[in-house]
Amino acid sequence: MSHLALAEKLTPAVLVLADGAVFSGYSLGCSSPAVGEVVFNTAICGYQEILTDLSYTQQLVTLTYPHIGNVGCNQEDVESSSIGAAGLIVRESEMPCSSWRATKSLPDWLVEHHVTAIGGVDTRRLTRLLRDKGVQSGCIMPGQDVDTALAMARDFKGTQQADLASQVSTQSVYTWSEPTHSLVPKPAAPAALSHVVVVDFGVKQQILRLLVDRGCRVTVVPASISLEALMALSPDGVFLSNGPGDPSACTQAIALCRALIEQPMPVFGICLGFQMVALACGASTEKMKFGHHGANHPVLDCHTGRTLISSQNHSYCVDKASLPDTLCVTHLSLFDQTVQGLRHRHKPVFAFQGHPEASPGPQELLPLFDDFMQNSHSFFPAFGRTAGASRR
Repeated sequence: MSHLALAEKLTPAVLVLADGAVFSGYSLGCSSPAVGEVVFNTAICGYQEILTDLSYTQQLVTLTYPHIGNVGCNQEDVESSSIGAAGLIVRESEMPCSSWRATKSLPDWLVEHHVTAIGGVDTRRLTRLLRDKGVQSGCIMPGQDVDTALAMARDFKGTQQADLASQVSTQSVYTWSEPTHSLVPKPAAPAALSHVVVVDFGVKQQILRLLVDRGCRVTVVPASISLEALMALSPDGVFLSNGPGDPSACTQAIALCRALIEQPMPVFGICLGFQMVALACGASTEKMKFGHHGANHPVLDCHTGRTLISSQNHSYCVDKASLPDTLCVTHLSLFDQTVQGLRHRHKPVFAFQGHPEASPGPQELLPLFDDFMQNSHSFFPAFGRTAGASRR
């Protein structure tokens, strides 16, 4: 049976944006409506990692690659124990799937995890609309009730001023010991940090695996942990993880980061953790028009002049003009010149906006984990020196 013939037998569905735009398709997941902020991701692989990335909390993810689901789903390619995205929007879902690693098809996996999805959408039109007008609220509605879907989309409050990290963070302290899969390159040098504490703002499991690969003991703690409780764990270094929502709304986490920066140990932040470092040092953040979501984003290393291809997933950025003198820019986006990397001029603190764990995506920024674990910071100039990295 052809894909189109099969699609005709599926339940109709609509995607309705807050501005009234309507996209027709067919239901792929559960039968409940889903609302959220509609974003687009340009990666051509890794849909299972994307859906389980908690940074997508309260977002409806549009995948611009047209054929999704051809390799099915499995138990290994997940980044959290739950689905982060509020819903999924695709052009075509390949049925049946074909992969020796698959345990079930994408539609079956979506139903199992109670995720609403829509296929048959003109994702090129949708992406152009989001690029022109900016991200906006939307509703995926199984069935064809456009009026109800429009009302639900307009009722959605959005992610601004929402501390979503505290909602998705672990509520208890736990240890992690699982390494990466065999295909991921392993570091040759042993770790200088024997115990790393990861502050969980919505951490991806690949981050934890990469830290284990580097020979350290990993302890994961809630975003709400106090400095006293964290330091009682005797960390050699602290990692600030990725996460969802408006970074400026995470007031408790910002206060924790500000206190951690004053401690005599290395601190490394990515994604939301990057923004926490900036905010803790006195910078400000702002909402982007449509964010960075994909696995093909070029980033300039300001120290070496090299261009690195990175994985990205963020809807907020650090305001370059607000950076204090204590922070130095180490990386810039070659798409829009937004700040991608920062280091503290006087303390062993550095951060990267993208996702160097590369799940999914390129692995060119994995050396950031090595620099953190070796506490060498060879990837950056020595503290207190500019060495070509501009603050503005």
